[in-house]
Amino acid sequence: MVDISDLHARGLRRRQKMFGEGDVAKRMAAAGDFGTPLQDIINAYVYGDVWERSGLSDQIRSLVMLGITAASSKPAEFRVHAKGALANGCTATQVQDVLLLVAMYCGIPAAIETSKIAAEAFGEAPPEG
Repeated sequence: MVDISDLHARGLRRRQKMFGEGDVAKRMAAAGDFGTPLQDIINAYVYGDVWERSGLSDQIRSLVMLGITAASSKPAEFRVHAKGALANGCTATQVQDVLLLVAMYCGIPAAIETSKIAAEAFGEAPPEG
């Protein structure tokens, strides 16, 4: 039987490595005490269990998350996972290719906003004005 406190600790470490301690603290505190059970599940099962599996590399897992969040029109989550993709060594070209697949299979509107977010994340956003 897996120790849930071990999963939680392992997941929190992975999450902080990918997104930074400050960003994780903000996300964990965003819904106050009400959100604590959900954050516990995210730390233990999402990052402590699923993200720790050996079947996919961290890069591939990040690219999959970008595709999922773009395709399901979740730009805020896409922004979070774009930061994680950078931390996991994904390249701008890899992310661009994922978003082109999203555009072709899920519709261009699903890829428009996330392409802007990805450009910002990779420091390629055009100057304003």
